[in-house]
Amino acid sequence: MTTAPPSPPDTDPAAFVAGLRRLKAWSGLSYRRLERRAAEAGHSLPYSTAATMLGRERLPREELVAAFVAACGIRGAEAEAWLDARTDIACGPAPALMPVPVPEDATPASLPAVAAPARTRPWRPRWTLVAAAALVTALLGGVTASGVFTDDEEVHETRTSVRL
Repeated sequence: MTTAPPSPPDTDPAAFVAGLRRLKAWSGLSYRRLERRAAEAGHSLPYSTAATMLGRERLPREELVAAFVAACGIRGAEAEAWLDARTDIACGPAPALMPVPVPEDATPASLPAVAAPARTRPWRPRWTLVAAAALVTALLGGVTASGVFTDDEEVHETRTSVRL
């Protein structure tokens, strides 16, 4: 590893995975050694997952990229560059913020107030709550139904019941 590590491409998923393959070749490590080094760095990267990730053309999950890059020996800003490139491919590049021109004679009171962007609630917790409520309702309904349809007297009157 005397040369600089390859830089992450941020054009498309196939190019990104090809860059990960170049990173593995640069590190000179086997898949088993990558698994051990990822574990030493506090990540989970099974060797079969790493091999599958590099054999496909799809964009790998962020935690796999973080584990793989750490296992290859990339740290700090270079590791962040790999994660940023993956995010740019997955979500598109971050929009550049354009500065708003302010007149020279403007005072703070004369500037328009800027409203904070509205926060949207993520949909996953909502669906998780709905699924949990449906499960609880089904369980309570089953418990109630089993209690209604089974009467203690019926149990004592069967031929297989033991009378003490």
